[in-house]
Amino acid sequence: MKKVFMIIAAMCMTSIMASAQKTIRVSTDKTDLVMQVSPKGRLYQVYLGDKLKNPSDYNHLKWDVYAASDGSVCQRGHEVYATSGAEDFFEPAVAVTHADGNMTTYLYYQSSEEKAISGGVETIITLKDKVYPLTVKLHYAAYPKENVIKAWSEISHKEKAPVTLWRYSSTMLYFKANKYFVTNYHSDWAKEGQPETCQLTAGKKIVDTKLGTRAAMQEEPFFELGFDEPAKENEGKVMLGTIGWPGNFRFTFEVDNVGALRVIPAINPYASNYKLKAGETFTTPEFIFAMSDNGIGEASRNLHNWARQYQVNMGMEDRLTLLNNWENTGFDFNQQSLAELMKDAKDLGVDMFLLDDGWFANKYPRKDDHAGLGDWEATKSKLPDGIPGLVRDAKKAGVKFGIWIEPEMVNPKSELFEKHPDWVIMQPKRDTYYYRNQLVLDISNPKVQDYVFGIVDRIMTENPDVAYFKWDCNSVITNIYSPYHKENQGNFYIDHVRGIYKVLTRIHKKYPKLPMMLCSGGGGRMDYEMLKYFTEFWCSDDTDPYERLYIQWSLSKFFPAKTMGSHVTNWNKNTSVKFRTDVCSSCKLGFDIDLKSLSGDEYKFVQNAVKNYDSMKPMILEGDQYRLVSPYEGNHCAINYVSKDKQRAVLFAYDLHPRYKEPVMNVKMQGLDADKVYTVKETNLMPGKESDLECNGKQYSGDYLMKVGLNVFSQTDGTSHVLVLE
Repeated sequence: MKKVFMIIAAMCMTSIMASAQKTIRVSTDKTDLVMQVSPKGRLYQVYLGDKLKNPSDYNHLKWDVYAASDGSVCQRGHEVYATSGAEDFFEPAVAVTHADGNMTTYLYYQSSEEKAISGGVETIITLKDKVYPLTVKLHYAAYPKENVIKAWSEISHKEKAPVTLWRYSSTMLYFKANKYFVTNYHSDWAKEGQPETCQLTAGKKIVDTKLGTRAAMQEEPFFELGFDEPAKENEGKVMLGTIGWPGNFRFTFEVDNVGALRVIPAINPYASNYKLKAGETFTTPEFIFAMSDNGIGEASRNLHNWARQYQVNMGMEDRLTLLNNWENTGFDFNQQSLAELMKDAKDLGVDMFLLDDGWFANKYPRKDDHAGLGDWEATKSKLPDGIPGLVRDAKKAGVKFGIWIEPEMVNPKSELFEKHPDWVIMQPKRDTYYYRNQLVLDISNPKVQDYVFGIVDRIMTENPDVAYFKWDCNSVITNIYSPYHKENQGNFYIDHVRGIYKVLTRIHKKYPKLPMMLCSGGGGRMDYEMLKYFTEFWCSDDTDPYERLYIQWSLSKFFPAKTMGSHVTNWNKNTSVKFRTDVCSSCKLGFDIDLKSLSGDEYKFVQNAVKNYDSMKPMILEGDQYRLVSPYEGNHCAINYVSKDKQRAVLFAYDLHPRYKEPVMNVKMQGLDADKVYTVKETNLMPGKESDLECNGKQYSGDYLMKVGLNVFSQTDGTSHVLVLE
């Protein structure tokens, strides 16, 4: 018996030692995330930073960084997916109330595997509770060349009754530095991308949103971390992070008792104690992050490259230039006036005419924003030939046709609301609160999902030549009550977003080459999960060119130019049409302007600008972006794009509000081939105007352009220069 006991003990010790020696590595070409299984089978993060060249060095990494430092009776470390009720007393990654009411969970390592994915490797780690049949799978998708990692989690169980999830994080990351600085971005209508930097000290900082839809209107789902100093553009250790979730999100930044920073990206648990049935799987959003020792610029270029290749819908394909009618006509148009605008679009030289709001509903025609949403049939009095007539007129004009929809919304003054009030998010027994005179459809309801899918499907089935959709979402969720979920309201916020995904998945599966713009009262939606289905997003309803420079600067840190719609409008007519066009040409160009209001020279200019943009698109949409001079740090702004082969580049330089006789510095470009000689040529000039830049027409080495730079700024408000280097 004693011998048997010794054999069993030896086997247990062998098992423990095997667990203790288990190291899991998630790697890119420049970053290592290293995890280690403790002797008791718990999984800890032991390293996150620059890639370690020698695997033998992993043996020096220790999981027990706490080691009873706070008087604890047990050794503790940075648990990869910390649970509620365990010996870690900080914010958990996951919290569960089990079917019997127990609120504690302990997760132990079970297995790990790797599999090849497009562009990288996915690591899947399985953790289980030993007492309850609860499983968590941690997913890490590493893209080596782009130095980007995606992380998400799956939670499932086999208990006899539903469990309640009240924390469900995408991942949990730990950092150690002398100081930590976070830059998050807040927002409001027409004020997107407003950065705010603060030092993180002991305790918690939470950035979250509770708006449901249009969720990024006040806080935006991305941030920068700077280690030891605030994040800088071209130097220092930084991390860029963003969560792919268009609903309520929450970032938790917590500095613990030993000075370590914990970063927890998650769905916001606000009003969302989620009941999970046995056999169901709760999948969290993806958290995407990129680290760099060379500042924000390098990290964002890596994000851009990753996004174009692996995340954004048709990310490696071209984008359509367009003319939109909204700021020209508003709701006041008819079939004949639209046909004329289509001819204008052709004459302008853009690819497409986009019809905006106001084309639908008959019983309650869409004359303003008080009626019609939900009734997606062309208004006969305005458009007697319907959408087929518009497609026909666009073909005659020689342009593609796109159309605006807001399928997640309904006006109380609509036939849809009269027929299906039970499809609407609306509190019983209380007065109804309206946001922009509309309500939100309950897309957690499968019947509503079918209806929303049917809007796009019917338009495309009847009009297969429709080339583009602008999908808007102008309201947050108000009157928070789901008629579909009834007594199970804790699932609503999350299932509503998942319902949107189900609709978009069906659309994408049936129409995989259909470009769509994501819009939400401006930039109320901008995230990488939605960009799996959309080709671009609308950055802001603020199209004042000065303000757009700030907004586009901020958003470009996280999103490539080809995803950022930017239209020339009449906002701030005090600026020249050249300045407005040059600002928009640095992103995905469009026009939303009455072309007949332009002078002859102005009209010739925008025609030439479209041609110039078409020639520059490969650099702007596919090349590497370098932010050179920040509008946040002075009175000027400059960025340049460089083609992947470094043979061509384009420099955009803007003067905002220079001070009188302020010193003007050369702009030093970045990313060029130091040994190549480039010819500099200014483009986007007004008709009959010659360049006044000394550098125009001259040749310079890439080395000179990056070290000495070019004199392209002035002391005049609202001036701009676009230079092509070849």
